[in-house]
Amino acid sequence: MHDLNRVLDKAAGGGRLDRTEALILLQKADLLTLGELANAKRRALNPEPAVTFVVDRNINYTNICMSGCRFCAFFRGVNHSDGYVISEADLHQKIQETIDLGGTQILLQGGIHPELGLDYYTGLLEFIHQHFDIHVHGFSPPEIAFLARKENLKTEETLRALIDAGLNSIPGGGAEILVDAIRQQVSPNKATAEEWLEVMRTAHRLGLRSSATMMFGHVEQPEDIIEHLMRIRALQDETGGFTAFIPWTFQPDNTRIPAVKRTAAEYLRVLALSRIVLDNVGHLQASWVTQGDKIAQVALAFGADDLGSTMIEENVVAAAGVTFRLPQSEMVRLIQNAGFRAVQRDCFYNHLREVSL
Repeated sequence: MHDLNRVLDKAAGGGRLDRTEALILLQKADLLTLGELANAKRRALNPEPAVTFVVDRNINYTNICMSGCRFCAFFRGVNHSDGYVISEADLHQKIQETIDLGGTQILLQGGIHPELGLDYYTGLLEFIHQHFDIHVHGFSPPEIAFLARKENLKTEETLRALIDAGLNSIPGGGAEILVDAIRQQVSPNKATAEEWLEVMRTAHRLGLRSSATMMFGHVEQPEDIIEHLMRIRALQDETGGFTAFIPWTFQPDNTRIPAVKRTAAEYLRVLALSRIVLDNVGHLQASWVTQGDKIAQVALAFGADDLGSTMIEENVVAAAGVTFRLPQSEMVRLIQNAGFRAVQRDCFYNHLREVSL
C-alpha cells in the first residue's frame, strides 16, 4: 500500500510514471481513483469543456489478406468466394455519400493483399483526389511495411510515393500489443513491433501525422500493456507525430482466440491509465464501437476527450459480432448530457464547428 500511495501522489502531482509505477496503478489502484487522476490529466491537456468527434467513413478497399490474424473475423483468403477489391464506382459512391453527410475525411484501410502493388495504392489515392476534396487517413503501418517489402523499397521511399499521390495522414491500426512475443501468438504474419514503430517514426519525420492504437484483452499480460504504452510514449517524445491514442478491447466472437470478453470496468481502467501515462499525446479517444454508447459516455470522465468517428460504415469490428451504432445526433446528446460542448473536428483535432441539439 505504501508503494501505491507514493505512485498515486506522484501521478496527482503530474509526475511522469515509469514502468513499475504504471504497473502498480494498473493492478492496484481503485478504479474511481484512476478515473479522477485521468480526468485531471485530461483537463490539464485539454482545459476547454469540449468533446470532439469526426464525421467520416471507414472504407475497406479489400478484405483479402494473407496475414491470417487470429483475432480477425473480417479477412478472406486470396481465392475465397467472398473476397473483394473495391471498384472505382463503389469507392466513388461511398465517398460521395460521406461528403453528402458532412464528412471531412475517409479512413482507408484493407487487408494485406499479396497481389496489390504500389501502383494500386498510388492509383487509389490519385483517383480519390481527382474527384473529391477530402482528407485521406489511410494505410496502417502493417500495410505500408508489407508494401515496402513487396516492392523492395525502403519505408521512406514507399511513404514518399504515397504522400506524392495524396496520402494525408496514417491511422494507428495494426499495433495490437507492441510486444513481439504477443504478436507471434495473435498475428505472426504481420509487421513486428519495431516495424510498426519504424513506419510511424518515418512517417512523422516526413510530416505525416498519425494516431496510435492498442487492442488488449486477448493473450497479453498487464506488463505487456505497460510496455505498449511506454513504446508509444517514447516515440512521441522523439517525433511528436501522434495526434491521439485509441485503446479498445478485443472482441472474440467469430475469431480464433478463445478469450473472455473484457468488462467495461477493465476497459475504463486501461483507458484511464493510458491518459495518465501518455502525458505527451494530446488526445484520448473513447471506443464506442466496442463499448457501446453508455460506457463511451462514462469514458469522458476517465480521461477521454474525443468520441472518434460517427463511422458511417464499419466492417471489421462488425465481423466479430459487435454492431453498436451511434448517429451524430445521439453522439451530440451523449456529449451534452455529460456536461460538455460537442465539437466536430478534423483529422488533426482542429475544431470545425460546435454542434448542439
